[in-house]
Amino acid sequence: MNDGGDNQRDIPAVLQKQEWYMGMAMLTAQRSKDPRTQVGCAIVNAQGIIVSLGYNGMPTGCQDDKLPWTKASTNILDTKFPYVVHAEANSVLNAGDADVAHCVLYTTLFPCKDCTKVIIQARIKHVVYYIDKSHDTPSATASRRMLDMAGISYEKFTPPRSKIEIHLTI
Repeated sequence: MNDGGDNQRDIPAVLQKQEWYMGMAMLTAQRSKDPRTQVGCAIVNAQGIIVSLGYNGMPTGCQDDKLPWTKASTNILDTKFPYVVHAEANSVLNAGDADVAHCVLYTTLFPCKDCTKVIIQARIKHVVYYIDKSHDTPSATASRRMLDMAGISYEKFTPPRSKIEIHLTI
Protein backbone atom coordinates (compact mmCIF):
# COMPACT_ATOMS: atom_id res chain seq x y z
CA MET A 1 0.00 0.00 0.00
CA ASN A 2 1.30 3.42 -0.91
CA ASP A 3 1.31 5.66 2.12
CA GLY A 4 2.41 8.69 0.11
CA GLY A 5 5.83 8.66 1.78
CA ASP A 6 9.23 8.63 0.15
CA ASN A 7 9.73 4.93 0.92
CA GLN A 8 9.03 3.73 -2.62
CA ARG A 9 11.89 2.54 -4.77
CA ASP A 10 12.35 4.27 -8.09
CA ILE A 11 10.98 1.85 -10.64
CA PRO A 12 12.75 2.08 -14.00
CA ALA A 13 10.86 2.12 -17.29
CA VAL A 14 9.94 -1.33 -18.55
CA LEU A 15 12.27 -2.71 -21.20
CA GLN A 16 10.85 -2.85 -24.70
CA LYS A 17 11.01 -6.31 -26.26
CA GLN A 18 13.72 -5.47 -28.81
CA GLU A 19 15.72 -3.76 -26.09
CA TRP A 20 15.48 -6.87 -23.90
CA TYR A 21 16.52 -9.21 -26.73
CA MET A 22 19.50 -7.07 -27.71
CA GLY A 23 20.34 -6.65 -24.02
CA MET A 24 20.47 -10.44 -23.70
CA ALA A 25 22.79 -10.62 -26.72
CA MET A 26 25.01 -7.96 -25.11
CA LEU A 27 25.02 -9.73 -21.76
CA THR A 28 25.83 -13.04 -23.47
CA ALA A 29 28.73 -11.36 -25.31
CA GLN A 30 30.38 -10.83 -21.94
CA ARG A 31 30.93 -14.61 -21.72
CA SER A 32 33.44 -14.38 -24.57
CA LYS A 33 37.12 -14.44 -23.65
CA ASP A 34 38.09 -12.59 -26.81
CA PRO A 35 40.10 -9.59 -25.56
CA ARG A 36 39.25 -7.42 -28.62
CA THR A 37 35.77 -8.26 -29.88
CA GLN A 38 33.12 -9.78 -27.68
CA VAL A 39 30.05 -10.70 -29.72
CA GLY A 40 26.75 -12.08 -28.46
CA CYS A 41 23.63 -13.37 -30.14
CA ALA A 42 20.05 -14.24 -29.16
CA ILE A 43 17.52 -16.08 -31.32
CA VAL A 44 13.86 -15.29 -30.65
CA ASN A 45 10.88 -17.27 -31.95
CA ALA A 46 7.52 -15.94 -33.16
CA GLN A 47 6.09 -16.20 -29.63
CA GLY A 48 8.80 -13.86 -28.32
CA ILE A 49 10.70 -16.61 -26.50
CA ILE A 50 14.50 -16.63 -26.57
CA VAL A 51 15.27 -20.11 -27.89
CA SER A 52 19.06 -19.84 -27.98
CA LEU A 53 22.04 -17.70 -27.01
CA GLY A 54 25.61 -17.76 -28.26
CA TYR A 55 28.89 -15.87 -28.05
CA ASN A 56 32.19 -16.00 -29.90
CA GLY A 57 34.42 -18.64 -28.38
CA MET A 58 36.41 -21.76 -28.98
CA PRO A 59 34.65 -25.01 -29.99
CA THR A 60 33.33 -27.25 -27.22
CA GLY A 61 36.14 -29.37 -25.81
CA CYS A 62 38.88 -26.97 -26.96
CA GLN A 63 40.38 -25.14 -24.02
CA ASP A 64 40.22 -21.44 -24.77
CA ASP A 65 43.31 -20.75 -22.66
CA LYS A 66 45.36 -23.14 -24.84
CA LEU A 67 44.44 -21.55 -28.18
CA PRO A 68 45.47 -18.07 -29.36
CA TRP A 69 43.22 -15.02 -29.10
CA THR A 70 45.54 -12.74 -31.07
CA LYS A 71 44.42 -11.12 -34.30
CA ALA A 72 47.77 -10.82 -36.09
CA SER A 73 50.74 -13.11 -36.49
CA THR A 74 53.10 -14.25 -39.23
CA ASN A 75 51.52 -17.71 -38.87
CA ILE A 76 47.72 -17.84 -39.25
CA LEU A 77 47.67 -20.82 -36.84
CA ASP A 78 48.89 -18.47 -34.11
CA THR A 79 45.77 -16.29 -34.48
CA LYS A 80 42.18 -16.80 -33.32
CA PHE A 81 40.71 -17.00 -36.84
CA PRO A 82 41.08 -20.73 -37.56
CA TYR A 83 39.57 -21.65 -34.19
CA VAL A 84 36.84 -19.27 -32.99
CA VAL A 85 33.18 -20.11 -33.54
CA HIS A 86 31.24 -16.88 -34.02
CA ALA A 87 28.28 -15.94 -31.84
CA GLU A 88 25.67 -16.32 -34.59
CA ALA A 89 26.84 -19.83 -35.54
CA ASN A 90 27.10 -20.79 -31.86
CA SER A 91 23.56 -19.56 -31.27
CA VAL A 92 22.16 -21.66 -34.12
CA LEU A 93 24.15 -24.69 -32.93
CA ASN A 94 23.15 -24.14 -29.29
CA ALA A 95 19.45 -24.21 -30.21
CA GLY A 96 19.53 -28.01 -30.03
CA ASP A 97 16.04 -29.34 -30.75
CA ALA A 98 14.48 -25.87 -30.93
CA ASP A 99 13.42 -24.96 -34.46
CA VAL A 100 15.04 -21.63 -35.37
CA ALA A 101 13.32 -21.37 -38.76
CA HIS A 102 11.36 -18.12 -39.07
CA CYS A 103 13.00 -16.73 -35.92
CA VAL A 104 14.62 -13.33 -35.42
CA LEU A 105 18.34 -13.25 -34.70
CA TYR A 106 19.70 -10.42 -32.52
CA THR A 107 23.45 -9.93 -32.75
CA THR A 108 25.77 -7.30 -31.36
CA LEU A 109 27.85 -7.26 -34.57
CA PHE A 110 26.63 -7.50 -38.18
CA PRO A 111 27.22 -11.12 -39.26
CA CYS A 112 30.23 -12.08 -41.36
CA LYS A 113 29.84 -13.98 -44.63
CA ASP A 114 30.31 -17.37 -42.94
CA CYS A 115 27.71 -16.73 -40.23
CA THR A 116 25.36 -15.38 -42.88
CA LYS A 117 25.51 -18.75 -44.63
CA VAL A 118 24.55 -20.45 -41.37
CA ILE A 119 21.72 -17.94 -40.81
CA ILE A 120 20.35 -18.61 -44.30
CA GLN A 121 20.61 -22.38 -43.95
CA ALA A 122 18.85 -22.22 -40.56
CA ARG A 123 16.00 -20.29 -42.26
CA ILE A 124 16.21 -17.32 -39.87
CA LYS A 125 13.73 -14.70 -41.17
CA HIS A 126 15.16 -11.43 -39.82
CA VAL A 127 18.47 -10.14 -38.41
CA VAL A 128 18.76 -7.25 -35.96
CA TYR A 129 22.31 -6.02 -35.39
CA TYR A 130 23.79 -3.37 -33.12
CA ILE A 131 27.12 -2.45 -34.76
CA ASP A 132 28.32 -2.79 -38.36
CA LYS A 133 31.97 -1.84 -37.91
CA SER A 134 33.04 -3.88 -40.96
CA HIS A 135 30.39 -2.40 -43.28
CA ASP A 136 32.77 -1.66 -46.15
CA THR A 137 34.64 -4.98 -46.10
CA PRO A 138 34.11 -7.70 -48.74
CA SER A 139 32.74 -10.02 -46.00
CA ALA A 140 30.00 -7.59 -44.96
CA THR A 141 29.18 -6.80 -48.58
CA ALA A 142 28.87 -10.53 -49.32
CA SER A 143 26.66 -10.92 -46.23
CA ARG A 144 24.27 -8.22 -47.36
CA ARG A 145 24.20 -9.63 -50.89
CA MET A 146 23.35 -13.13 -49.62
CA LEU A 147 20.76 -11.90 -47.10
CA ASP A 148 19.07 -9.85 -49.84
CA MET A 149 19.06 -12.78 -52.27
CA ALA A 150 17.64 -15.13 -49.62
CA GLY A 151 14.91 -12.63 -48.72
CA ILE A 152 16.12 -12.23 -45.15
CA SER A 153 15.54 -8.73 -43.84
CA TYR A 154 17.98 -6.98 -41.53
CA GLU A 155 18.01 -3.78 -39.54
CA LYS A 156 20.25 -1.78 -37.26
CA PHE A 157 19.09 -1.69 -33.64
CA THR A 158 18.76 1.81 -32.24
CA PRO A 159 18.51 1.72 -28.46
CA PRO A 160 15.82 3.89 -26.87
CA ARG A 161 18.11 4.61 -23.90
CA SER A 162 21.84 4.86 -23.35
CA LYS A 163 22.14 2.19 -20.66
CA ILE A 164 20.39 -0.66 -18.91
CA GLU A 165 21.43 -1.35 -15.35
CA ILE A 166 21.39 -4.76 -13.72
CA HIS A 167 21.27 -4.75 -9.95
CA LEU A 168 22.36 -7.98 -8.35
CA THR A 169 20.39 -7.29 -5.21
CA ILE A 170 16.63 -7.41 -4.96
